[in-house]
Amino acid sequence: MNLFTPIKATISGLALFSLLSCSAMNTSKVDLAGKETTKKPNVLILMFDDMRFDTFSYRDGPVNTPNIDELASQSTRFNYAMSTTGLCSPSRAAFFTGRWGHKTGLDDNVELYHSRVHALSLNEGGLIKRASDAGYMVGYVGKWHIGAQGPRLRGAEFVTGKSETVAKKLKPRVPRDREQGIARYHAGELDANGEKHQYYQTLSGTYEDTEAAQKVRNGQKMLREAAKDERPFFGVISFNQPHPTYRVPEPYASMFDPETIEMPGNFNAKRVKKPMAQDGIWWPWHDVSHMSELDWRKSKAYYYGAIAMVDRAVGEIIATAKEVGMYDDLHIVFVGDQGSMIGEHTLYDKGPYAYDELMRIPLLVKNPKLAPKTIDRHVSLIDVAPTLAEWMSLPDDGDVDGRSLAPLMEQGDSAISDEEDFSLYAYEWYNGAWFGVRAIRDKDFKFVWYPSDETDELYDLNNDPLELNNLAMDPAYRKIALKMANQLESELKRVDDPSHERLNFQKQIYLK
Repeated sequence: MNLFTPIKATISGLALFSLLSCSAMNTSKVDLAGKETTKKPNVLILMFDDMRFDTFSYRDGPVNTPNIDELASQSTRFNYAMSTTGLCSPSRAAFFTGRWGHKTGLDDNVELYHSRVHALSLNEGGLIKRASDAGYMVGYVGKWHIGAQGPRLRGAEFVTGKSETVAKKLKPRVPRDREQGIARYHAGELDANGEKHQYYQTLSGTYEDTEAAQKVRNGQKMLREAAKDERPFFGVISFNQPHPTYRVPEPYASMFDPETIEMPGNFNAKRVKKPMAQDGIWWPWHDVSHMSELDWRKSKAYYYGAIAMVDRAVGEIIATAKEVGMYDDLHIVFVGDQGSMIGEHTLYDKGPYAYDELMRIPLLVKNPKLAPKTIDRHVSLIDVAPTLAEWMSLPDDGDVDGRSLAPLMEQGDSAISDEEDFSLYAYEWYNGAWFGVRAIRDKDFKFVWYPSDETDELYDLNNDPLELNNLAMDPAYRKIALKMANQLESELKRVDDPSHERLNFQKQIYLK
């Protein structure tokens, strides 16, 4: 978490008028009574599911993403953005509220398998309710995953997608058919087209037939309605892509040759001196012992195809925003809720760990008032809510753990010190199983505390960026492990995380 605070600049009256006249964030105008009023900014969030940070061409990744690259060129690029939790529901709850799960009560997936919770409490209104209360036209398209009809119950007017579904009243669905499918793979059987559909699949039809394309069409409709509305606009278009299973139609299914894909150095690596939780089969498809190298290569190829399809979707949404005259003044947040594993450390999907492939996320923030820049300080997904609340002049709804990104966007990396350059990460529950994992990452090291296991993790990110060599119990690194544990404890105290008391006791091992 970054310990920086907003800085307000003092501007002369003439300069202020010039500055505000070109910004949707603070556009001055005069009402019928002769009083000067301020136009609030229009804001659009583009959220993607299980999207890694390392694939786009603007980051020298393997997928050509011209539309995302163009957005990046007009935005503040946060190269070290981190998720709060490598799990959909808790990361989204933190994103919309700016609070950690120990405060909101949402620290596990909802309505899935062994999930303990079914929804984010309506007492947690978050950005959606705050924007509605502040007079915004609020729209929500696509995946929500923190409770049935959550956006509409919080004041969203334009709502489509699974967020509208009625809360489940029966027992949760147990993925027994998926378990049977994995058994078939172990027996050497394959699905249609010789594929493993729990990992990669060629969809029938074309892009226009996909759920992603339908979300684009709904998002375009939302933007057209917003352009006709006199109120300021706050909208979310939330995609299920590129969440595994990686399923795409042609031409995206054949866009990348599995044989030529470069596999990372931690691909299929044996997990040595790692917590036992990383070996768990938390969903049937976590059993990857049947996966050949070609299967992994195909999974990665289909993931790349999904990113190419996402880029098309982004381009179509931006084109519509330009068509209706909203784009020039539109504040845009492009973000993933967490990453995903595709064979690194012999892992698939997600689980109770803090590897960079899961922990790091893409984050672009376009503010038309500010010049584009690149930020190499650590920031968190939880920092977006206080940033937007500041820009949109939203009413308070309780304490907020995140910090505004505005100083970094205005001043660059110098807005915070080296000592403040770190991020906190948690993995409390996974579908009803408790782990209590807490991690802290800075530019040099990552420390991962497992209160439910005798093994913690410490990685030297400069010499071991692939996180293969766990140094937590290496005598030569005891002082560093203790320093990181102390820093983690301090941050847990700052956000009132009660786990800091247990950490204070368990860290004594590093004093020996």
